[in-house]
Amino acid sequence: MERIEPKKFKYNVVSLFAGVGGFDLGFHYAGFNIIWANDFDKYAVQTYKENVGKNIVLGDIRDEKDNIPSHDVLIAGFPCQPFSTLGNLQGFQDEERGTLFFEIEEIIKKHKTKVVVLENVKNIINHDKGKTFAKMIHKLESLGYSVYHHVFNSADYGVPQRRNRAFIIGFLGESFNIVDPVFPPKQKLKVTTQDLLDKEVDIKYFLTKKITPTIMGTGTKNYVVKPTIDQPISKTLTATMAKMHRASQDNYITDEKNFNRFKDPNKNPIRRLTPNECRKLQGFPSNWNQVVSDSQAYKQFGNAVTVNVSYAVAKMLFDYMEKNLKTID
Repeated sequence: MERIEPKKFKYNVVSLFAGVGGFDLGFHYAGFNIIWANDFDKYAVQTYKENVGKNIVLGDIRDEKDNIPSHDVLIAGFPCQPFSTLGNLQGFQDEERGTLFFEIEEIIKKHKTKVVVLENVKNIINHDKGKTFAKMIHKLESLGYSVYHHVFNSADYGVPQRRNRAFIIGFLGESFNIVDPVFPPKQKLKVTTQDLLDKEVDIKYFLTKKITPTIMGTGTKNYVVKPTIDQPISKTLTATMAKMHRASQDNYITDEKNFNRFKDPNKNPIRRLTPNECRKLQGFPSNWNQVVSDSQAYKQFGNAVTVNVSYAVAKMLFDYMEKNLKTID
């Protein structure tokens, strides 16, 4: 989606694990004021500063948490690898990443954050037979939050990508007249992956004849999956796209038109998505500047929160806060 510049801003927001700012852009578009953001990846921070804002701090949140300013809303797409079916599923046992939820708990307790919005993979709801999710909900409720959750698929909000993500939203009871939120309705998808493809594509994105059998293979031993390409709704973009997994996992398309521009005898007319196409599939604006390598760009878009989904959630929250925040006498 293209950039939206609200006429005025209200409610201060801090963004943890901000990445390149997909979460932040959606909230900015809805009229929230992003006052502070953080990420530990220097390349993500570089991209954020170029395209979103200069208010991002490079560093580990465990070192930066005391520098977080007072705020109304905290948003955090905290690391998903410990809970993802594509990761090791260690959850809270992953001491490096799985315990970062408890840093969030400490921050919102200190600041009495009015609204907390967390995003993670859909599998976090069922991880460890639901025990992980139940523990998170209990922690938030024990701090006085009324907690709700919903799974959003990016394909239901304007972009042709199957990307299911769980959003956990907590409203601080002492700050709100609590009523159940009405989550944004699904939207009819009007475009396909093919509608978003770049008109001119470099030969480097096409598969070599040597690697094509591996990419298009059905797998071996316990991993046997039929490869699919040219999907009108793309598979979930992953942070490891640069490694070029099989066509059963990553997205590949047939592009005879661009292939015929080069007639490279060592290539096939099947190619992977370009970073710019990944940008479109995650809802980032057309004036986005890529200031990192392709490998880093794939990682960044694979890790990002889809802007369209963030915007839909943010609009709902802004309206909720306007209607239900308690007035101070």
